[in-house]
Parts: sequence; structure tokens; C-alpha cells
Amino acid sequence: MRFTYAEAMTDPSFYLPLAKAAEDAGYTSMSVADSLVYPKESDSVYPYTADGNREFLEDKAFIETFTLIAAMGAVTRTIRFTPFVLKLPVRPPVLVAKQATSVAHLTGGRLGLGVGLSPWREDFAVMGVPWERRGRRMDEAIDIVRGLSGGGYFEYHGEFFDVPPVKMAPAGPFPILVGGHSEAALRRAVVRGDGWMHAGGGDDLDGLLAALNRIRAAEGKADAPFEIHVISPDAYTPDGVKRLEDKGVTDVIVGFRAPYRKGPDTEPLAKKIEKLGRFAENVIARV
Repeated sequence: MRFTYAEAMTDPSFYLPLAKAAEDAGYTSMSVADSLVYPKESDSVYPYTADGNREFLEDKAFIETFTLIAAMGAVTRTIRFTPFVLKLPVRPPVLVAKQATSVAHLTGGRLGLGVGLSPWREDFAVMGVPWERRGRRMDEAIDIVRGLSGGGYFEYHGEFFDVPPVKMAPAGPFPILVGGHSEAALRRAVVRGDGWMHAGGGDDLDGLLAALNRIRAAEGKADAPFEIHVISPDAYTPDGVKRLEDKGVTDVIVGFRAPYRKGPDTEPLAKKIEKLGRFAENVIARV
């Protein structure tokens, strides 16, 4: 089992020392949250809170995802960084491919590119991207990012994107991990991705894992390498980790404060480091 440390919406000056502390404590990776803008007016709801409220995001600091990964990568040596998740269909996929290959190169391959659909119509609007057919746009974007990261000449002619034969340097593969709980998201993770990222919330994890296994079997990929990243209360004890491992989970995502609260995060850096260290001693070292 591998362990991902999750921290977001905190003082931006904390991220570099937290990345170093998580690496020293034995975590495999650190997740990086992605958010573009906070709209003044919105009818959108957040799918992973009980009431759909998104006010917890207001005035929270979000450093641009690839910029933050590059900064943390410069002060660490082994820990991997995983966007959780990059809102891919609102971005130009050729640019994402350039950013991802550059960060992967600078960090020595320490990138797991988590991608997903944004639940906010406002993200699409402010980036000038239609909300309609966003799933198909996402599919094409994944194909383009993967194709351009391969290192050779690549071209693509789809419904939304037309890319002439081009190549990028540096290049090199990195795992693409797809987030989301819908049937379409699970299928996208299997067919186009190298793994799946569970977003937590009230959805039935066992049911999602069963659906994922069903799709993998139907696609002839039941035995292919596949990362499964989950958020679960079971991740906080050695016995619980073993139960998740028995279900096929490869990575658990753990955090040590409730992230969906309005107002600033007032927890001191030293307290955060103490918590991640305590978990490493009580769980990571014992599994």
C-alpha cells in the first residue's frame, strides 16, 4: 500500500515544508488541489458535500497546480505529486501536455497526473469552453496529453481538437489517473487512464470498486496494472489499510483536518507536521 498526504486551502508558505516533512515521514505522494476562480454568483453545487455548498472555497488560496508541483519538487527528492484533480476539459490539452511533461522532467518522473471534470459551469464559462459535451471533450484531451507525452510526432483530429503532427521535448510518460464516481468516469479511467481517483463523499466505495472491476473485466484489463486511489476511514488504522488492500486499493489518501469549512485554516504548520508524522509512526510504519 502507498500513502498520499492531502493538504489544501492552507497558507501557501506551508506547502514546501509540508512536502519535505511528508517525504521524510515515508509518504509516497502528496496531492495537489486545483481551483481556478471563485465566482461572485453561482448556481453550481459541490457533489462531494452533503448539502452541495461550495462557500468553503471562497478566499482560499490556490497556487496554480503545475507551479506548486515544480516548487515542491525542487525541495524534495522522492515524493510524487498528484493533482487531485486537474480540471482538464477547461484547459487547452496541448498546453497541459507541455506543463505536465515539463514538471515530470524537472522532478525526475515524480508526477501522477490526476484529471477530472470540473463540477463548476463557471470554470467552463470563464475559460470560454462550452459546458455541453464536456465528457467527450475530456476524452479527447486525455488522448492528446498522452499522445504528446510519448516523445514522437503525434497528430489528432477529433470533434473538438485538431492537432497537426507535432512533438514535444522533453517528453516521457507519466500515469494519468481519472477522478469521478459516475459510470462514465469509471469507464474513462479504465479505457483511457492508468488508474482511478476516488473523491470521498457519501458514495458507496465498495459499489464503486465493484463497478470498476466489472468494467476492467469487460475491457479485458482485469490483470493490467491499474492504480486505485481512495479516501476511506479505513485508511487510518493498520487493519483498515489491510482491508482496503484486500479490495484491490493501491493508494490511500489521508488528511488530518476537515477541509470543507468556511474561513481560513488556522492550524499552525508545526501542528500539521506533527499530525502527518504521528500517522506515519502509527500506520505507515506498521503495514
